[in-house]
Amino acid sequence: MPASPKLVPADPVLWRKAFLDLRPSVSPCPGLTGPNWVAMHEAAIDFLDRHAEQAVALGWTTLDLFGVHSQAGTIRPDFCGAMVLSGEKVSSVLADRIVFERTTHRRDKPGRPSGAVPLWTFGR
Repeated sequence: MPASPKLVPADPVLWRKAFLDLRPSVSPCPGLTGPNWVAMHEAAIDFLDRHAEQAVALGWTTLDLFGVHSQAGTIRPDFCGAMVLSGEKVSSVLADRIVFERTTHRRDKPGRPSGAVPLWTFGR
């Protein structure tokens, strides 16, 4: 999908604007509800405040971080980006992984399918 970078730029300013339009009280997609969504929303805001610029500098894309399956949301975790899968705050961002408080998400996963959409565009 070569057009993806043009459609979904890796831009922390756009991420913040799009993400802040999502309300913690309203689930944005299937599989991300209740306390899990509230925790993920809080952790993502913290990430945007503290780590987003570094993530872009290291080559992380919008879909690497905030991607979800276009129809199943987070019910298909193989499509999900690092920030969507964890409600934990980020401890550090490296070129190949993001380290959370208790877990790690590796960017390059063999067999990861293409076709994800940014969380904030789900269902639109």
